[in-house]
Amino acid sequence: MSATIVGYARVSTTGQSLDIQLDKLKAYGCTKVFAEKRSGRQADSRPELQACLQFVREGDTLVISRLDRMARSILDLTKIADQLKKKGVSLKVLDQAIDTATSEGRLMFSLLASFAEFENDIRAERQLDGIAKAKERGVTFGRKRALTLADREKIRLLREEDKYSVPQLAERFKVGVATIYRSLQKSD
Repeated sequence: MSATIVGYARVSTTGQSLDIQLDKLKAYGCTKVFAEKRSGRQADSRPELQACLQFVREGDTLVISRLDRMARSILDLTKIADQLKKKGVSLKVLDQAIDTATSEGRLMFSLLASFAEFENDIRAERQLDGIAKAKERGVTFGRKRALTLADREKIRLLREEDKYSVPQLAERFKVGVATIYRSLQKSD
């Protein structure tokens, strides 16, 4: 049985294109390519990656364009690297010139995996800082409230003084019955 050059390509969102990665994999000589549009956060939740890892056999080479296309955490990268090693499959990362068939390639793989996780952690910290700053400025997140404070007060008055039913209030304010019940509970 001859060795196969297998490619894997991934982008995070459906709006992104796989074309550049697929062109690189084809140019390298990949005869089988697995591709998907999914977040790289967890390797277990990517069916094409799992199918790719099942497909590769001893002597095969798995080719990716960049290390972050495979995984975003050292834990996932290490698991994948161990799985490939046990199967006798080498990993080639084109843009970062990594080839785990060599000792230098294995070293670079480990170093770049550490840097990739560090970069991801820094990005997450910046995002949390940005959210905290936005909240300090009064920015609200999430869905816009269906009822204003004035609406909630009017609902309470209509219910108590004019004896409107909850369905009547829901129809009048164009919201669901549950929203009316929550509004009435908050004014208690």
